[in-house]
Amino acid sequence: MAALPEPLDPRALRVAAMVRQDLADRRTVAELARAAGASARTVERLFATETGMSFGSWRIRHRILAALERLAYGDSVGDVAFAVGYESASSFVATFRQAFGTTPARYFDSPQV
Repeated sequence: MAALPEPLDPRALRVAAMVRQDLADRRTVAELARAAGASARTVERLFATETGMSFGSWRIRHRILAALERLAYGDSVGDVAFAVGYESASSFVATFRQAFGTTPARYFDSPQV
């Protein structure tokens, strides 16, 4: 998984900052955009143009990267899942598997290149 590209526009940066401040925040893109002084459509366009991914994909990648760090420090999968905004450990594991091709336990049991 590649590093997380950052938006440049101040409105998109405000949305990104809100996501970083609370990874478990479940507000929709429309709610976050409104709080950042933009429309959902504008935020979606800015993320697509400036990061190369939709806002939803960007938020998922951000959550997974933050989760990876916590898992590396030994936090449990369940604790990490809830901390980064998933309703269940199984939904987090499914997203993790989609991103890395394996479960968190197997990821940390195998040597990384």
